[in-house]
Amino acid sequence: MGSAYDPRVFLAAERSLLAWSRTCLAVMGFGFVIERFGLFLRLMDPAHRADAHSGPSLWVGIALMMFSSMLTFLSTLSF
Repeated sequence: MGSAYDPRVFLAAERSLLAWSRTCLAVMGFGFVIERFGLFLRLMDPAHRADAHSGPSLWVGIALMMFSSMLTFLSTLSF
């Protein structure tokens, strides 16, 4: 049990890669929603500024998307 040639080892690694990929896609989507939600809040404000692409939501969203991309790359290397 558990030899390197056992197909269950490869299938378990593939399931783990798919789980990581699914999680990274969800985090990337969440980062995109956070980034766009800040824009939505500024547009709903009657006295919104002309500079619509600033604020913490932009940077938090970008950070989540970059973190997710890095994690996807690392999980692929681990596979």
